Amino acid sequence: MDDKTILQHITELVEEENRLRAETAAPEQHSARIQALEEELDQCWDLLRQRRARREFGQNPDDAQVRDKDTVEKYIQ
Repeated sequence: MDDKTILQHITELVEEENRLRAETAAPEQHSARIQALEEELDQCWDLLRQRRARREFGQNPDDAQVRDKDTVEKYIQ
């Protein structure tokens, strides 16, 4: 997956998240999906950062791997 594809996927996820948050009828029905979207977004952003860092340091960005959600969610900046 290249940077453009990752960014397109991020855009799609954000659009879905925004749509679900904007729905006024029974927002609690969407809470699990919104949580899943947030986690997947974090994974996508992490992958994009990995790819950019690898490129910056002369490494192959295609060697970057999607990290599991627990690793990404517990990352401390």
